[in-house]
Amino acid sequence: MGEMIIEGGRPLLGCARIQGSKNAALPMMAAAILHEGEVALHNCPRIADVFSMERILQSLGAETCWEDHTLRISCRNLRGYEIDREDAASMRSSVMLMGSLLGRQGRVRIAHPGGCTIGARPIDLHLGVFRAMGAVVEEQGEMLEARTGGELFGTRICFPISSVGATENGILAAVKARGTTLLENCALEPEITHLCHFLQAMGAEIGGIGTRKLRIRGVRILRDVRFAVPPDRIVAGTYLYAAAATRGKVTLSDAPVEEISSILRVYEKMGGQWEYNGGKLIADASGVERMVKYTRTQCYPGFPTDMQSVLMAVLLTIPGKGRIREEIFEDRLKTAGELKKLGGQIHTAGRDAWITGGEPLTGARVEARDLRGGAALAVAALAASGTTVIGNAGFVERGYEAIDADLTALGGRIRRIP
Repeated sequence: MGEMIIEGGRPLLGCARIQGSKNAALPMMAAAILHEGEVALHNCPRIADVFSMERILQSLGAETCWEDHTLRISCRNLRGYEIDREDAASMRSSVMLMGSLLGRQGRVRIAHPGGCTIGARPIDLHLGVFRAMGAVVEEQGEMLEARTGGELFGTRICFPISSVGATENGILAAVKARGTTLLENCALEPEITHLCHFLQAMGAEIGGIGTRKLRIRGVRILRDVRFAVPPDRIVAGTYLYAAAATRGKVTLSDAPVEEISSILRVYEKMGGQWEYNGGKLIADASGVERMVKYTRTQCYPGFPTDMQSVLMAVLLTIPGKGRIREEIFEDRLKTAGELKKLGGQIHTAGRDAWITGGEPLTGARVEARDLRGGAALAVAALAASGTTVIGNAGFVERGYEAIDADLTALGGRIRRIP
């Protein structure tokens, strides 16, 4: 999966543009299946997970083409309903295709989805949605098969816990179902709102967007659409925290400030300053010096689990003692072990990590074990003295289109070796 070689010890200075959102683009690509026509996604990130989803769509009969950062998807001649075991195992978001394929083909066969190994992440809630809407769902070893008697039926579904993926699959399944579907206790992540607006542009009838109650009246026909993928809030947070770790000053174009309020609040607690002007987030992290005593990850609008390991990297550079509690994924603290190789003082137990910051970080050989953990290692490496080699750097490319080029443009010294 290649290596990333980083020479640290200098503050980031300069400008970078925030790419399109991975977590918005993938469900939109899945939604394209519902339409017997063409959609165009502008500002679509050219990242590994998007390419994986594109391959799956092609295997089902979709035609795709790229024009710079515009991805065109035509599902006029969709023919398949089975997703290759290897493709499904390569990425978590393959599960999004279940709701779309049931809505379009009335049948889907898929291996249990893969992705980063950051916790169990069961899909029981997804399968419960399909069963409630009239589908028969069977588990056959490592494979899942779901089928309808011709169509899905609208119903009332109240999620027992807030789940982004189950909410998105419920939306996708309901768009062409017969009757009206009421989804309650929905997740509030911005990517769900973006998916709803994309589907609305295609002709879906969705009420309650941005709330925990969505009302979806099924339609028979959707229409062609051109839609811009919003910027990626986690990429924006990563680059902001990279500036914090190096005490830099950066300007981030297209940063979705309204979506990263919890990230900005923690940044402010550290002593970071920022302003938003003309579509740009202008951040001065030269005054970062205060340890954040306690942070816990939460569902949106709380502090995102995707930023937990990146925050850990930043706190290692600040004198004092802090604690992070991971409430979302039980196995997402394993990046702590790699940060220790750089000299980080971290103690983990259960879902908690205790950080003693302010000790020097020194370059070393480390291994990325998941997407966001790999980004956290890059942030720590930028703050460390000497050279850090990050193995399995391909993990990072699943969600960051050009993290090496972006951080180099900000003054980082980074080389990528395939």
